[in-house]
Amino acid sequence: MKGFTIRPAAAAVLATLLLVLVAAGATGTGISNNCSRSCGGVEVPYPFGFGVEPGCYLAGFNLTCSHHGKLFLGDGTVPVLDISIPNGTVRINSSLIYLPPGATLRRTGAYQAVVTNSTWGGVALGGPYFLSEGGRNKLVAGGCDIQVLLQGQNGNTISTCAAFCPQIEIANDGGGGFVVDHAGVGCSGVGCCQAGIILGLASYRFEIRQLNGSRTNSAAAYLGIVSSEVSFDPLADSFTRVLPAVLDWTISNGTCSGNGSSPACRSSQSFCANSTALGHGGGHLCYCSAGYDGNPYIPNGCQDIDECSSPDTYPCYGDCKNTAGGYTCQCPAGYRGNASTLNGCKDIDECAEAQPCYGSCINMPGTFHCRCHPGTYGDASQRGGCIMIKQSLTGLTIGLVVSGASILFLLAIVAPFATRKIKLRRIKRLKEKFFKQNHGLLLQQLISHKTDIGERMIITLREIERATNNFDKTREVGGGGHGIVYKGILNLHVVAIKKSKIVVQREIDEFINEVAILSQVNHRNVVKLLGCCLETEVPLLVYEFISNGTLYSHLHVEGPMSLSWNDRLRIMLEVARALSYLHSATSMPIYHRDIKSSNILIDDSLTTKVSDFGASRYIPVDQIGITTAIQGTLGYLDPMYYYTGRLTDKSDVFSFGVLVIELLTRKKPFIYKSDDDDGLVTHFGSLFTEGKLVDIIDPQVMGEENGDVQEVAALGVICTKLKGEDRPTMREVEMALENLRAKSRAISNNTTPGCRNHTLDQAATQGVSRQYTMEEEILLSARFPR
Repeated sequence: MKGFTIRPAAAAVLATLLLVLVAAGATGTGISNNCSRSCGGVEVPYPFGFGVEPGCYLAGFNLTCSHHGKLFLGDGTVPVLDISIPNGTVRINSSLIYLPPGATLRRTGAYQAVVTNSTWGGVALGGPYFLSEGGRNKLVAGGCDIQVLLQGQNGNTISTCAAFCPQIEIANDGGGGFVVDHAGVGCSGVGCCQAGIILGLASYRFEIRQLNGSRTNSAAAYLGIVSSEVSFDPLADSFTRVLPAVLDWTISNGTCSGNGSSPACRSSQSFCANSTALGHGGGHLCYCSAGYDGNPYIPNGCQDIDECSSPDTYPCYGDCKNTAGGYTCQCPAGYRGNASTLNGCKDIDECAEAQPCYGSCINMPGTFHCRCHPGTYGDASQRGGCIMIKQSLTGLTIGLVVSGASILFLLAIVAPFATRKIKLRRIKRLKEKFFKQNHGLLLQQLISHKTDIGERMIITLREIERATNNFDKTREVGGGGHGIVYKGILNLHVVAIKKSKIVVQREIDEFINEVAILSQVNHRNVVKLLGCCLETEVPLLVYEFISNGTLYSHLHVEGPMSLSWNDRLRIMLEVARALSYLHSATSMPIYHRDIKSSNILIDDSLTTKVSDFGASRYIPVDQIGITTAIQGTLGYLDPMYYYTGRLTDKSDVFSFGVLVIELLTRKKPFIYKSDDDDGLVTHFGSLFTEGKLVDIIDPQVMGEENGDVQEVAALGVICTKLKGEDRPTMREVEMALENLRAKSRAISNNTTPGCRNHTLDQAATQGVSRQYTMEEEILLSARFPR
């Protein structure tokens, strides 16, 4: 299976991108002051302009402002997003080239090529624009098993990248899985790719080469040139085919004069500089001189910068004074050093530099203090200014010493308490920060109208630490790639506390909504969510504790004997009841998205508990499905959801059908391969059609069943049909299993069993050659004896 599919014969795509080269020279016309300088929220500085007023723009820099308030280059085909005079750039909207499925193929050299003519209209030939260099743009492509080459018109390759959709081998790890999803690693070659462009030309040619030709059978791809700041993701929900790109421009195809001047540079504080673009044939730009900012293309356009009003850009940690074209920064009086750096001004030690002081000199920040020695009084800054005091100060000295000792003693006693209080206050602030970061206020708002939930949902970190003995390693009962599960005692109840390793900040809002919804799920076959703690960097979830392990560990044991057939049939029914409840009985339908044997827990009485809602999504009642990033476990994953990204209730039905086949065969879906290299579902369906189920059914089941294995197998085949609309709902599956369970009990209590019902057998067998409608399958379910 692959995460993004395109037809294998993709090669040599020609797409002429009319960027445009070189500029018109500066004219001698005057600059009009009666021109509009904005359109649709975009500032339009000279030499750019629009309208018919003479002097609104320099030749070649005309724009179009539509009556809808949209700004375009030239004749109005390329949308303008932003114009930068200092950078000499124009940001525009660029449409990606789309190669649709079913494109016409032809042989070109050693490759098959899909040829399309895609141009960029609206940029006049001979204009001043060309593709920006220096890493501002990038080549992007989305597809499977393709290599995209960006070439100049002479055929030289300028940039290239390749995108693959690899086949993944899954290790025998007891239920693990893999999903092709490039969102976690960026657009780095899985499903899409990107590469830098270091040569800015007027036009380009694309060539797409198909790789691993035998693996794909349809053509679909996106490619183009976009700004390097754009995050390109063709699998994203909000993916758009119109993305920004960056153009450079020059004033003319001539060079600056020897003294660095040009007729186009009209401000007195401006200068001219030649273009350094590698792929451009010449031209120059105007810049404001150092210490000035503004528009060098208009008279007096470059104005002095007040550096002192922008300390973040022009740091000064002393006395700042603005000057024409610059500024001065000096240390204040009493300090010396470098005032442009933090702590660069050092206090002058006036006492050490022989300042006039004839008593006790005390240096202070920025100044000094001079006073008479003890036992004297007067003016210490004058020679002979201090006069001896006749009386003794021995008593005062003793009093000062005793007072100082008392203060030090009190500080020694108070300091530990003050330190502890500061530490507790810091921990409290950190908890409050994480609580707000994890949208605890939003959760409180969601549950404010449900006091029965609010009283128990939000659990403090102190309670969690007490329940787990401060997350003691001896309390760990499980773990894996998603986090660690601890066993704890909370309010005299044994609970399981899940501590995730990773959380994506953009998914916090959805997480809080799902916590509020899952808290209302109350079903005997669903693990109960008891609450959550939001006072840590990653939220903690608290569930009821199930002590008897997973269905996977009970089913796949060493030796010929495993769960009895009656237990397996009951487990199927209980899982179907739980999924039917989640799909149709909750306030909003909830799709589990990762049903597998390792996510089914078994309690001490062998009652089934569906667990691990980390991948679950709730669906508003007015929608039949949503498009999401693919998530699940290979072997159990619905192929239609895998290929389209559209999640519906039938995705859980497929995973349940795989679980039924796993219970019948004791084979592991994520690693099983037949002699013909078929997966478990495909091989099981083939044997069912040929009437050879005995070749794959668990011998223990064949020895214990009461004649109902064929009907359960038919149910597994129907649930795993390729098209979602051909599968039953979980409610219909639940009803069918209820009937089978009731029939099994009746057979075991009656020495003369009744006639077998072959409706499911016929439905599944005929489904191989033709697809039943949903209405027919509902009728089939309804025929089982009540």
